[in-house]
Amino acid sequence: MRLILLGAPGAGKGTQAEILSRELNIPTISTGNILRAAMKNGTPVGLKAKSYVEAGQLVPDDVIIGIIEERLAQPDCSNGYILDGVPRTIPQAQAMEESGIGIDWAVSIEIADEVIVERMSGRRTCKNCSQTFHIVNNPPKQEGICDFCGGELTIRKDDAPETVRTRLEVFHKETEPLKDFYAERGKLKTVDNQPSIEATTAAIREALGI
Repeated sequence: MRLILLGAPGAGKGTQAEILSRELNIPTISTGNILRAAMKNGTPVGLKAKSYVEAGQLVPDDVIIGIIEERLAQPDCSNGYILDGVPRTIPQAQAMEESGIGIDWAVSIEIADEVIVERMSGRRTCKNCSQTFHIVNNPPKQEGICDFCGGELTIRKDDAPETVRTRLEVFHKETEPLKDFYAERGKLKTVDNQPSIEATTAAIREALGI
């Protein structure tokens, strides 16, 4: 199964992608991670991306699509994949279609802006290993300490309420139109955010018939 998870920042896409990845035995392809890996490994597209990053510029769509194509060509993607963080815009979605990157379903997690602002302000990220926790929904065993590596948990600038509102504005303007894009192709499934991570997973499973 080839999936895209859509939803505002903080909707729980990363968490759900991890769960679905384990259940369906397909990899989650996080654009940020593969971009960093391609730059580190010095692949041709990675080196191209690095030149933009080092110049403080956004990596153009064609380079991002090239990096995704490189990653999807690896054997672990033969049974499917979950794309996390791409496409972010209609031009990116069109470029993916043109380059033959297919998807079966785009799953949109629906959640109110105010819930997200509240949720993000409770998010804590490990300084060392970047693992995320939430003071209500997914608290660490010991307050302020990462369960995985013992590192210090901090509030990222990205998770501050004023930053979150700005990110939500960008999402509504640039990424939300993708729902219509995939609905027109008969590939959209919408899932209402549930009170718990497990309930949201169950709703996604039901929507996908898995």
